[in-house]
Amino acid sequence: MPARVTVIIPTYNWSSVLPYSIGSVLRQSFRDFELLVVGDGCTDDSEQVVNAIGDPRVRWINLPQNTRHQSGPNNEALRQAQGEIIAYLGHDDLWLPHHLAAHVRALDAHGADLAYSLCLLVASDSSYFPSLPRATAGVFSPPSGMTHRRAVTEELGGWRDYASAESRADVSPDVELWRRAQRAGKTFTFVPRLSAIKLPAGWRRDVYRTRPSDEQARWFARIGDEPDLESTLLVQLVTNEHIPNGVPYRRLLRHIAKQTLGRIRRRFNLPSFGRTPRHVDLDEMRRAKGLP
Repeated sequence: MPARVTVIIPTYNWSSVLPYSIGSVLRQSFRDFELLVVGDGCTDDSEQVVNAIGDPRVRWINLPQNTRHQSGPNNEALRQAQGEIIAYLGHDDLWLPHHLAAHVRALDAHGADLAYSLCLLVASDSSYFPSLPRATAGVFSPPSGMTHRRAVTEELGGWRDYASAESRADVSPDVELWRRAQRAGKTFTFVPRLSAIKLPAGWRRDVYRTRPSDEQARWFARIGDEPDLESTLLVQLVTNEHIPNGVPYRRLLRHIAKQTLGRIRRRFNLPSFGRTPRHVDLDEMRRAKGLP
């Protein structure tokens, strides 16, 4: 029988991080999955790294040409997926061991079409804070914190390609997909767990040139060595002196948004908040990451 869940890891020429992202999938307490690692026209040793994992649930696919965005690999994986439920993981991100179990349980319990949970967003200086998704307000988790039934993309179509997403919307292709699902009346359920560690490449200049994996190695070790890591991180977030304790949710959301916008402005030399361009230049973001 086909696996219940298809996990999709899109990747491009950064093989050193793959053992950690793949390893965090193989550590999942929920075991009924297939894992499709899809190269966006990879020319490095990613295929050899993936095949060396030696787990029959893990399959390597490589696109013949680079599509310049994860939309291309994700759509190919959706085309080949066997699972009823689709889960995404960034190749430089990690899951905590309960991620799939918590998402599948929530989708089943609520009969929802999509599920989302908290992600820990880790900056290059090792500081971190949580994503604060609110689907009702059009604010979602990063893809590593999202799952959906395969029927959603079969009905609505997959990810908009790199060029058309940029031309059609002022949001990234992942947010465009979730908002398209909202407009179609698809139901979302929140998973009240911290289940993913995201190390945004956009906050790490030239990361695709240097291709480090030391951060992933440290977090992977912590996940394996600290069974109460989720609780530890949540307590640290609540008591962090940079986030005032006991503030209303809206104030906390504004605080996190202000921090995030400040990091983005500094990273891409954007103007101050009042003059920040509404349109996101994906090509400029690629260049900052060190991508051609």
